[in-house]
Amino acid sequence: MSRTEVPPGTGRAVRVAAGDLIRVIDVDGGQVGDVFAFRDGGGAELAEHHSAAHTRAGVDRLFPAVGEAFLTDLRRPILTLIEDTSPGEHDMLIPACDPARYTALGAPDHRSCAVNLREALAAQGLSFTGPTPQPINVFMRIPVGAGGRLNWLTANSRPGDAVTLRAEMDCVVVVSACPQDLVRISEAGLSPLAIETVHNGGTRS
Repeated sequence: MSRTEVPPGTGRAVRVAAGDLIRVIDVDGGQVGDVFAFRDGGGAELAEHHSAAHTRAGVDRLFPAVGEAFLTDLRRPILTLIEDTSPGEHDMLIPACDPARYTALGAPDHRSCAVNLREALAAQGLSFTGPTPQPINVFMRIPVGAGGRLNWLTANSRPGDAVTLRAEMDCVVVVSACPQDLVRISEAGLSPLAIETVHNGGTRS
């Protein structure tokens, strides 16, 4: 098993083989994480990626239950949620925060998950030139209320809560400890996440 620390407000990438397990841990509790996944074809340029829209269409819910898969933009399973020790509230409706979001909030130089994604990939010698994919927002509470209104609530995950994902193909997984502190989706202040990877002996093709 390997462990990668994700400092507050930053992102990290890990490369995993089909069958490996990826556990995203809320170390101190109350911290939202943006999770991105890309098919790893062995080259530096990534293309096929997790798609929130295709996943919603495939599983007929806003967030898959344990045992259900996340799909790519080619409608292929890339990750499966196999365990969740958190209260189970996550989101697949809200896009990653980006420079335009913070400019609108009056903080144009603020860090963002969109930038964290590109930096984390670059640190692995990888790149993705398409628009920022809509992430799996773990521990993020955006329930749909009356009239279809979205409610922005603070994460209620506890210290050590985690989601465990199984890689269904060789892939690159990026986790951003969301730096959003202008809208209170995380508890007061930002805190770290961690990625634990259990390698099951697979080899990337």
